[in-house]
Amino acid sequence: MSLADFLDPLQQPLVTVLDTPVSWTEVLGFGSGALCVWLVARQHLANWPIGIANNLFFILLFTQAGLYADAGLQIVFIVLACYGWWTWTHGGGPGTPNLPVRRTTRAEWIRLLVAGAVGALALTALLDRATDSTVPFWDALTTALSLTATYGQCRKLVESWWLWIAADVVYIPLYAHKELYLTSLLYIGFMTLCLIGLRNWRRDLAGQRREQAEVTA
Repeated sequence: MSLADFLDPLQQPLVTVLDTPVSWTEVLGFGSGALCVWLVARQHLANWPIGIANNLFFILLFTQAGLYADAGLQIVFIVLACYGWWTWTHGGGPGTPNLPVRRTTRAEWIRLLVAGAVGALALTALLDRATDSTVPFWDALTTALSLTATYGQCRKLVESWWLWIAADVVYIPLYAHKELYLTSLLYIGFMTLCLIGLRNWRRDLAGQRREQAEVTA
């Protein structure tokens, strides 16, 4: 059996939403993506393998939709997932094996914003010249935002949730424009989960500060 024979059933329509066929790939991407974000909000380590499965489904889905930067982004996500998986279990340093939640420093913000801006501009130029993408800027912008947000998530930076929320604000209409209605709906759910994650991580950070205050008192 060839790879094409294996992937073909995943590309077949499962349901129809607003007169548009929705494939198995999009449904599985929906389910695994929602589960992944929910696990991240709870700081559960299983978010990383679930996220990798989600990335594989989205590589196929976005390639079919002509969202090439988003498809390539999934490969980077897989690499970052491996890095995040390791840092969450080994990045806390001596005596604290689990990585704690923390605020983003000013230096980190500068690096993230500069990297995001440069990445968005470079990808826009690349997509515009080298592909048939009809939305090069928006595809590049969401890619840059998602990469910076994922890096922040790997380091458990509270403000990484704001970067995800900004990306979702663009993703929702972008996917609807590409007639990926279920995925657009998924990202509305993602935004809700991001707000829950932001609240939970802020709560954990406040708890850490109280514990530190009690120890030093």
